[in-house]
Amino acid sequence: MEGQDEVSAREQHFHSQVRESTICFLLFAILYIVSYFIITRYKRKSDEQEDEDAIVNRISLFLSTFTLAVSAGAVLLLPFSIISNEILLSFPQNYYIQWLNGSLIHGLWNLASLFSNLCLFVLMPFAFFFLESEGFAGLKKGIRARILETLVMLLLLALLILGIVWVASALIDNDAASMESLYDLWEFYLPYLYSCISLMGCLLLLLCTPVGLSRMFTVMGQLLVKPTILEDLDEQIYIITLEEEALQRRLNGLSSSVEYNIMELEQELENVKTLKTKLERRKKASAWERNLVYPAVMVLLLIETSISVLLVACNILCLLVDETAMPKGTRGPGIGNASLSTFGFVGAALEIILIFYLMVSSVVGFYSLRFFGNFTPKKDDTTMTKIIGNCVSILVLSSALPVMSRTLGITRFDLLGDFGRFNWLGNFYIVLSYNLLFAIVTTLCLVRKFTSAVREELFKALGLHKLHLPNTSRDSETAKTSVNGHQKAL
Repeated sequence: MEGQDEVSAREQHFHSQVRESTICFLLFAILYIVSYFIITRYKRKSDEQEDEDAIVNRISLFLSTFTLAVSAGAVLLLPFSIISNEILLSFPQNYYIQWLNGSLIHGLWNLASLFSNLCLFVLMPFAFFFLESEGFAGLKKGIRARILETLVMLLLLALLILGIVWVASALIDNDAASMESLYDLWEFYLPYLYSCISLMGCLLLLLCTPVGLSRMFTVMGQLLVKPTILEDLDEQIYIITLEEEALQRRLNGLSSSVEYNIMELEQELENVKTLKTKLERRKKASAWERNLVYPAVMVLLLIETSISVLLVACNILCLLVDETAMPKGTRGPGIGNASLSTFGFVGAALEIILIFYLMVSSVVGFYSLRFFGNFTPKKDDTTMTKIIGNCVSILVLSSALPVMSRTLGITRFDLLGDFGRFNWLGNFYIVLSYNLLFAIVTTLCLVRKFTSAVREELFKALGLHKLHLPNTSRDSETAKTSVNGHQKAL
């Protein structure tokens, strides 16, 4: 009987492993297909040749798609775990959700950590060096020569990073035990290196997310149709049509030798056409879309931002009085045993919405920063090198998202796998400083955003606008259409 029970237990364990592997494969396949369509939408079509470079581009494309799929999985990791915990609490004995268990959730966290390390330290450097390689001098040109050069560059890069991390660890923690542990490549070195990358990603999120939270109002204002208050759209469309015709006549009358004037007029004509398209869209929009959707979306964004700042403020108070509020504090009751939100399923849904909102805001803020402004991908006109850079940036942001959400107190779900092993998560001063900086910077960005119009009027009243003070809060759309005074004429 004992032998039969042991065989039955092994068979059950085998079937559960096969089921979990199949579920993970199906989820990743869906993410990979979606990522492939996203990248091919932005990839430059001129890169498609039928030669050696085409093979290199295709390999780099597959590796970039894999990295983007891993990034999407890291973003969905925490929301999927939160909603799974609530489902297991609501339907503990349901036959159709037996596949959803703690083993599957832990497996997904471990796979996300493993693939993030693989993409960050192996696949993406390989794709970049492989794309830029030409083969060593004296060797026969071809794919093998480029692979050889890429492997040598990867080896040199690994030695460089190994030395930097080893020296940094020696300077920060000059202890014999810590020095010896660095020789353990798999158990200590890679998690330690990923912990440093995670800290850099959280600092990048600390910079991007507050900017993105204030920028989201401008982005949604550009996507939605604003209410028409004391505006005559027919008159504006008529004026812009006359201006478009005048520019077209001037462009047709110039000779091809005046190249500079032709390029300037073409850019001016493109701006006028863009403005005309937006005015026609505003005219065709229904009254419900103009007067209800836009205010509702703006109020919703304001509520979500306020709740995020409020939760961070509450988390600061909890950190001061309760040590279990630390991200690396005591372990929770486990998946499916207790709800981690005070308001149950509604609270879990709110946490998921806020997590996605923070991720979208961080991406918007990342591309809004001046340093990363040229990084923005363009439809059908993005090189593979820029695609690789964007995939690495999104991977760093998405991998740090669960850590940031837990550090800020957006959710109480414990970080599983290697995500909960980061050393800096147990440092009280780092966690408290992170929360304080996020709350202060977000508040300052929002105040600056909503007081920009008042500041502009004050500058005009005091005559300071004649000094041409920089005003970065103005929309890029307005900056484009105000060239040559077209927007002012309207």
